Amino acid sequence: MIETVFRSQDMPAADRFAWWHEMTTQSLVPTLMRSDNEAEFPASLRLVDLGLARLTQLSYPPLRSRRTPLLIRRSDPEIYSLSLTLRGTMALDHCGRHAVATPQDLLLYDSSHPFHARTTTGGTDNVEGIILQIPRALLPLPTDKLTRLTATRLTAAQGISVLLASHLTALARHAADYAPADAARLSAITVDLFAAVCAHHLEVEAALPPETHRQVLQTRIHAFIQQHLGDPGLRADTIAASHQISVRYLYRLFEDQGLSVASWIRQRRLERCRRDLADSALHLRPIHAIATRWGFPNAAQFSRAFRATYGISPTDYRHLIRRDGAVHELPMTMQSKPTTS
Repeated sequence: MIETVFRSQDMPAADRFAWWHEMTTQSLVPTLMRSDNEAEFPASLRLVDLGLARLTQLSYPPLRSRRTPLLIRRSDPEIYSLSLTLRGTMALDHCGRHAVATPQDLLLYDSSHPFHARTTTGGTDNVEGIILQIPRALLPLPTDKLTRLTATRLTAAQGISVLLASHLTALARHAADYAPADAARLSAITVDLFAAVCAHHLEVEAALPPETHRQVLQTRIHAFIQQHLGDPGLRADTIAASHQISVRYLYRLFEDQGLSVASWIRQRRLERCRRDLADSALHLRPIHAIATRWGFPNAAQFSRAFRATYGISPTDYRHLIRRDGAVHELPMTMQSKPTTS
């Protein structure tokens, strides 16, 4: 996976807007662009290349951008872009429709059709958002159906859209933590979630291939586990019941990842405990309280599990952090990086 970060503050003020225009033309699609803040234009761009899909996190002053028929004839990558607004608003005129996205809204647009976008903040803050780009050929849904969703406000505050928005946010936040080998799997998960959200809004879920349903279900289960790590009653049967599947099928889903359900839960719990032990703001919290918070009610059992996984006791790890004043990334004896967090 390749992560590239650009900041306009590294450029002379007079060159920043031109630089931003050039960077967005290269990383997104060519557009005509204007802003009332061109004189200074403090902005940043983080590009995460997953191979099949690309993710761009942006922070910039309000602006206006227009993709014209001439620009489309000159360069058309034939991609769908899905914009997740994090701060400010985005108004989009596209495919004969007008939509306005506010924070936690999604907007879909097609590089092969003209559009006019306007972003505002209503204050002095920058606009912030994430744009996911996926080639049209990768999506298992007909283009004529997907066109019905362009320039349509899709809320990311409920349903499967919440899962996609959380996934995109986590990808942007933790891009530096993933290895290049993770890119293919993360790309496949991202494309499947994107397709599932579109299918949901089009009410054509049945048209999705079985593997897409499987990937989306795995991601939903991972998110469910992360949300309920503190519950000591989190078990395979409760997870399966919550997702209306059999325990046997749940086990099969985790076999693909090389871990049992219980092992995956334990690793996530141990990682949360390790993070809390390294958090200076929690240095007065007893170790047993941290363990209980993340689903280890038995202090001795937690200590044995922590030492078996990281090769050091929880107490010694906390002392190591306090002594060195830095977080130590401990190797795990059972490696299994979560796809989202």
